[in-house]
Amino acid sequence: MSAVTTHVLDAAQGAPAAGIAVRLEAADGKPLADGNPAATGLTDADGRCRDLGPDRLDAGDYRLTFDTGAYFDRRGTATFYPQVSITFRIADPEQHHHVPLLLSPFAYSTYRGS
Repeated sequence: MSAVTTHVLDAAQGAPAAGIAVRLEAADGKPLADGNPAATGLTDADGRCRDLGPDRLDAGDYRLTFDTGAYFDRRGTATFYPQVSITFRIADPEQHHHVPLLLSPFAYSTYRGS
């Protein structure tokens, strides 16, 4: 399993947000533990991205970027946030980190998931 996973819920629709492109990168621009500059994925029908990058990341700051504009464009919905970036810190590389995103066209929230 990836060291970092995410789950996107469309709070305005009350449903998972499928087909959102997600990018994981180190906040300082250094390569990830597997040597790649970034990892990319796409949320599945349940809004989850389970296979995103290496199974272990070093301690440090990382960023998830969600292409929310393309998601809302496909739905024919105007949005204020064409992209959402969440920067978070990994203090214990042995732990799994789940970063959910609750999304609507004009607001979003996130939290440390399990």
